[in-house]
Amino acid sequence: MQTLDALSQALTSGNLRARTLIDQAMDRIVDPGGEGSRAFVSINQSARAQADEIDRRRAKGDALPPFAGIPLGLKDLFDVAGEITSAGSRIFAHEAPALRDAPTVARLRAAGFVFMGRNNMTEFAFSGLGLNPHYGTPASPFDRTTRRIPGGSTSGGAVAVADGMTVASLGTDTGGSCRIPAAFCGIVGFKPTANRVPRDGATPLAHSLDSIGPLANSVDCCATLDAILRGVTPRPLADVSLGEIRLLLPTSLVLDGRDEHVAKAFERAIDTLTRSGTTISRQPLTELLRIPEINSRGGIAAAEAYAWHKPLLESHRAQYDQRVANRILKGGELTAQDVRELYDARADVIDAVAKVTNEFDALVMPTTPIIPPPMSAFGQDADYVRLNGLVLRNPSLGNFLDRCAISLPVHARGEAPVGLMLIGRRDDDRRLLAIARAFEAELNRTRL
Repeated sequence: MQTLDALSQALTSGNLRARTLIDQAMDRIVDPGGEGSRAFVSINQSARAQADEIDRRRAKGDALPPFAGIPLGLKDLFDVAGEITSAGSRIFAHEAPALRDAPTVARLRAAGFVFMGRNNMTEFAFSGLGLNPHYGTPASPFDRTTRRIPGGSTSGGAVAVADGMTVASLGTDTGGSCRIPAAFCGIVGFKPTANRVPRDGATPLAHSLDSIGPLANSVDCCATLDAILRGVTPRPLADVSLGEIRLLLPTSLVLDGRDEHVAKAFERAIDTLTRSGTTISRQPLTELLRIPEINSRGGIAAAEAYAWHKPLLESHRAQYDQRVANRILKGGELTAQDVRELYDARADVIDAVAKVTNEFDALVMPTTPIIPPPMSAFGQDADYVRLNGLVLRNPSLGNFLDRCAISLPVHARGEAPVGLMLIGRRDDDRRLLAIARAFEAELNRTRL
């Protein structure tokens, strides 16, 4: 496992050359037996030259950014100057390239990262599964013979990190799109409070729910990237005593439908944290039961997605992934009054949950109730709808409640990938990351 801090130190000290690191990443991307051709929709052909220039300047003694030479992936919905932003679709193939970097991309570039290319994704980010009929679907690292879904919508970003094609990837999360693929690929995925990171220059799905966050190999890596994305200098997370942490494990909704792999790994993790001194209260949180009802007709995501896509659907309907288009079109069935009621209902639930959970540092639950299904399980539209809803159910709570959330891998080596998700308070992102870091250290002692 490669972490940003370790690689930064190795590069700065001269023990590692940027060209070596980029060569290793590129070799994995272009390996004909690997997932690179599906994890990326395009590759940065100048990455090696950029690494050579970094090595030349470092040898010369020039001052360089702290992460100069570290390979990073970008989800295919971020604007990069001179590149076409496809958003996992074929519709924009002949559009003009972006004139400037998205603010998040510009900040990562300034920090020294070398962009390896544009990561594949669910078309227009509207699914938690990661399937893409246009560019192919990269497989989860688990059980590659079976070929299981990677999770979405930041599918290629998660596979790229898990397979060592990048050290981290930049993703977005509207209903779990950083955390689901992180859980299905055995890495860490972080969704910040939505207003924490600027979303300009990123193709939107639903502006009320969209967040921009990282996928990486550790909580510290995610915290470092979160700081860079915010435009502030990274600093160490505070040390947190496990005995001072209070978690709520809802018995309403979030444990329903768990398969045996998730139940085993999740309960083992909960037992480890409890024995370490963390207070974990199991009790109903019936306010969560309102959310599926509110979203039953497509919800805010469909309403806002339809408003953005309406002109494109009128001219390019046949070019869409039809399953994505069907989800977007649900938003067109909602009246203006319906949408106003959705916003009001969301505000009511946010307030109600805040009052009930005020004494807790975070909610804890499985990231998804199932391990990644085989790609062959999605032949019928009904299976797609059912499994997509099941996979999105828990992660989307964090977006609906406008809170920060993170997924940590908790499966033992050789087991199917399982994520444990923490949903923190709104704007309490640093506290959540510090708690997650403490849990990561404790769980890693027992799970490997």
